[in-house]
Amino acid sequence: MIRVLICDDQVVVREGLRAILSTAREIEVVGEAGDGADAVDQVRALQPDVVLMDLKMPGMNGVQATRQVRDQFPEVRVLVLTTYDADEWVFDAIRSGASGYMLKDTSREALVAAIVGTAAGQSFVDPNVAGKLMRHVTGVGGAVATSLAAELSERELEVLSLLGRGLTNADIAARLFLSEGTVRNYVSSILTKLDVADRTQAAVLALRHGLVRGD
Repeated sequence: MIRVLICDDQVVVREGLRAILSTAREIEVVGEAGDGADAVDQVRALQPDVVLMDLKMPGMNGVQATRQVRDQFPEVRVLVLTTYDADEWVFDAIRSGASGYMLKDTSREALVAAIVGTAAGQSFVDPNVAGKLMRHVTGVGGAVATSLAAELSERELEVLSLLGRGLTNADIAARLFLSEGTVRNYVSSILTKLDVADRTQAAVLALRHGLVRGD
């Protein structure tokens, strides 16, 4: 059972999310928080597996709360769920340690899949957000991008491109006609070569340096 804490400053949103998630057999909502500071306190008390984190809240916002949760409780994963898709919110949240970034207009099925995947160590980025990032991404220089790309094989670059668009290992496997085990091996190799801790960091690095195509 995946233990979930919902953090949102709107009561109606928290109640709606609780009702939606109550229909998923693999998820248990263990608590709610109305702002970032409350979320940190609730994580300390309840030790959830995943925190569904809104961003724009009074007092401590979701970016600040995400940073504190990840610093103090590194085993707890944070999945952002917000209405904001502006670049600065996305990058700030991911830099603070969020495992994924979903928008509130996502379907129930996609949200449940993102929570389950996040708990399992995967990273989910809403396709609309990923597309926006790729259209507006600015690298720190062609030499850096070339250097990073030189570390990866052609197939690894293909996997990284799809990873950066928020696809799961299963999605990537289907797209490239590979087994999930093979994709997992490619992802592991990519993380090692790019010297990053997880697939979210790999995706952000690729986006920043223009290694992910926006086709």
